[in-house]
Amino acid sequence: METNNIVDMKNIHKSFGGVKALRGIDFHIGPNEVIGLLGDNGAGKSTLIKIISGVHSFDEGEMYIKGKKISPKRHTVRNAHKMGIETVFQEKALAEKQQLWRNIFLGRQMTNKLGFIKVREEIKETNKIMRELMKFRGIGAGADSYVRTLSGGERQGVAISRAMYFDSDLVILDEPTVGLSLQEVKKVLDFILAVKERGKSCVYISHSIADVYPVSDRFVAIDRGEMVCEYRREDISLEELNEKLIELTKAKVL
Repeated sequence: METNNIVDMKNIHKSFGGVKALRGIDFHIGPNEVIGLLGDNGAGKSTLIKIISGVHSFDEGEMYIKGKKISPKRHTVRNAHKMGIETVFQEKALAEKQQLWRNIFLGRQMTNKLGFIKVREEIKETNKIMRELMKFRGIGAGADSYVRTLSGGERQGVAISRAMYFDSDLVILDEPTVGLSLQEVKKVLDFILAVKERGKSCVYISHSIADVYPVSDRFVAIDRGEMVCEYRREDISLEELNEKLIELTKAKVL
């Protein structure tokens, strides 16, 4: 398939037992694009990104990553990583009792010919990542610092920077600002803008339209497994988007 898109999904269906999670989803992610993925709990947002990430397979439809048709039975998390897709899930994004350098290289350790981890190199690279990607300056943290000592926004920064370090083309963030203060939310939004500045794409899942709006190029809303609306930011104001989503929710209930 000839396309510039990172991901193309056509008529995707997914069920869990008798529950239909996705119903005929058509979804794409363009290059250097931030998409705000909106919807209530149970709308199908997490199912959608877990299919892209290789966590779940899909039952029907077609999915292409960088123009390559994906087999639902063979697409795994490892395969997604190889194709430049990194996902920061809301749950268990980092190991809180581990040091930063261990978190950055978790599952992708630098090793020598004998298979031993190159600790010094990983620490050196982590400090570089903190300076150049995370922009962590003056917080008293280093590569040996434990994740539990960081604030919520800084932890999300570590997870996002880890994704950028491994040269991903697409970073998917699952509710990255839940439970954060306004100041911490701003830090996360700055990290998302940094993803775009580096020429990468991002899917930002959130309940908070106010958080999603300023950093997104496009908004896609899902309700009960179906895409219900799609807008570019230049075509709709924050207030109009909020009103539209309320209208759609009411229409579904009726």
